[in-house]
Amino acid sequence: MKVMFKFFIVVSLLILGEKLIASDVVATVNGVHITQKELNKFVIAQLPGVNFSLLTYKQKQNVINKIIDSKLFLEDAKKMEIDKNPEFIEALKKEKEKLMLDFWMKEKVEEIVISDKEAKTYYRNNHKKFNQPASVKVRHILLSTEAEARSIIRQLRNSHRNLRDNFILLAKEKSTGPSAVNGGELDWFIKEQMVPEFSDSAFSLSKGTITQHPIKTQFGYHVIYLEDRHEAGSIPFKAVKSDIIKVLRGLKFKAKLAKLSKKMKKTAKISVK
Repeated sequence: MKVMFKFFIVVSLLILGEKLIASDVVATVNGVHITQKELNKFVIAQLPGVNFSLLTYKQKQNVINKIIDSKLFLEDAKKMEIDKNPEFIEALKKEKEKLMLDFWMKEKVEEIVISDKEAKTYYRNNHKKFNQPASVKVRHILLSTEAEARSIIRQLRNSHRNLRDNFILLAKEKSTGPSAVNGGELDWFIKEQMVPEFSDSAFSLSKGTITQHPIKTQFGYHVIYLEDRHEAGSIPFKAVKSDIIKVLRGLKFKAKLAKLSKKMKKTAKISVK
């Protein structure tokens, strides 16, 4: 009885496992699965920071169709035995050697240890590099007319505690800007990076609030929501420590490569024509 019970548990887990795997499959092309993970990688490669789930239905279908095409074209390439083409073999060899060199360099870089003392010394000696101007992070909804913008503002004024969530939904539904798919989100920017009308309005907001009237620019009418702000000043050491370590590793790696090259050339048989 116990053996039969265990058998049913194993079968149930296998079936559940198949369902979980199947749920990740978005499409199948001649037996080859296209997964959610593959779609996400494709979208991120084209639009960094954008997830497949954030796309509109039409955009999702376009992405799926492009990957289906690539699977079908690859099938045809295999039928043509492209992998036996001498040019392909030579190109693959060069790509393999390049990849091997990249991994070799990565391992050599990771061998280099940078102490906290070295990093802090670099930070102190280069303090001017770590001064930052004031910057803000916003979301915005871009509209064609002032009337549309005023309508959006009226809707958002009634949002109360759900202001941010409602702003994101309206940005996805109503905004005509490219950031619509990401809920109107823009990267951090300083005042000089945007047109004056947009920057002045964004920098005048308090965190978690919206503009109370449409902001007109050459692109249309904007409604802006302030996500966060950084005041002008020195960037704390902790925030730039990892970047400093990368810089110092790079400098040491360059010196290490020069030394290694000199050493290896002494014993290598080199002929230059």
